Amino acid sequence: MLPTVLYMVEKDCAANRVNHALNNPNFSTLVAALTRADLGVDYVTLLSGTGPFTVFAPTNDAFTALLTELGAANLAAIDAATLNKVLQYHVVSGANVLAGSLTEGQQPTTYQGGKFTIGLSGGAKITDLNNRVSKIIITDVQGTNGVVHAIDKVLLPTL
Repeated sequence: MLPTVLYMVEKDCAANRVNHALNNPNFSTLVAALTRADLGVDYVTLLSGTGPFTVFAPTNDAFTALLTELGAANLAAIDAATLNKVLQYHVVSGANVLAGSLTEGQQPTTYQGGKFTIGLSGGAKITDLNNRVSKIIITDVQGTNGVVHAIDKVLLPTL
């Protein structure tokens, strides 16, 4: 599955952040979350802007695992305020953070205002504010307004 994810992400490198997700079926749950009508934020317009943005994009499997972890039947079972915080916690605004510039212990500030911690020992990973660890499984998918890194777990801020 990973080679398929990689191909699908890389095939539209000239696109912006939103187009990467929209054109990749492995991120359809992320797209559903970003376009949920009751959020009060137009993420498509926001992430299509000039940027730069660094997006840590959870795969469909990551969202499935999150729903199981939270005991939620589907995305609709997660209230809008919580989902907004979670989505914004996956974006570093004003920076095009490539994998080669990640450092051990780095704590980027997210669009949501929180921080997470980068770890490099044993492979690149992110530890969220709840001490949950997500592996960065695909790096440096460069687009016109930033970069995407695919991750295998949804990051959770303090809710």
